[in-house]
Amino acid sequence: MKRDKPYKVSAVSYANTFPFIYGIEQKMNHSDLEMSLDVPAVCAEKLSKGVVDIGLVPVAELSNIPNAQIISKYCIGAIGEVKTVLLMSKLPLDEISEVYLDSESKTSVNLIKVLASRFWKKNWKWQNAPSSFPIPEKHDSIVLIGDKTYQFRDDYPYIYDLAEVWLEYTGKPFVFAAWVVNRKLPIEFIQDFNQALSFGLHNIDAALDVYAHESQKDELSDYLNNYISYDLDEAKLEGMELFLNYLKTI
Repeated sequence: MKRDKPYKVSAVSYANTFPFIYGIEQKMNHSDLEMSLDVPAVCAEKLSKGVVDIGLVPVAELSNIPNAQIISKYCIGAIGEVKTVLLMSKLPLDEISEVYLDSESKTSVNLIKVLASRFWKKNWKWQNAPSSFPIPEKHDSIVLIGDKTYQFRDDYPYIYDLAEVWLEYTGKPFVFAAWVVNRKLPIEFIQDFNQALSFGLHNIDAALDVYAHESQKDELSDYLNNYISYDLDEAKLEGMELFLNYLKTI
């Protein structure tokens, strides 16, 4: 049965979502679905406020979204190094005293706090990132996420990949974001949506042909195929549950 208005979807605007965006645009009927591209925190905010029907939501936000339910077997995850969720510092770990936090994803902010308190045993001072963030001359230690991490790698001699550190300490993969709803949607639509996501994941190079600059294609192909892990399997669900349990203790 055709809807009077399309379902609204908030997807993350980073390169790691290119396959999802491609699948949705290629396989979903545009009269049934309207998509916006947002930073992760805004995806969560839009879903929580009912502005959208589906969001690619940072998992740390799940408890803040009433009736949150994951509706896809696909996610943004990593089994070890992820390359784009980093603690970047001019100082070695033992000399850090304060860390500036990228506000675009609550999951990454909470992941560094879990790692610092539970595994590194550090009691750092946390600073919210200003609008001008990052400025390497002012911010000695930062947590940075997404595509912009590539811009600042040369400014920081000490770089810690947070998903890699998580795996080292827990033996579990990490889930950064999952597809979430906060109300029941028709099963047929959810099935079509998941099929579209699957199509995109099976056509990563085609997605890059559409969304990536020519100079970035090789690097992004390596990143999407070898560092982002998209299947929300049992191991990732276990890692996500462990992370959410740790969050309750910090």
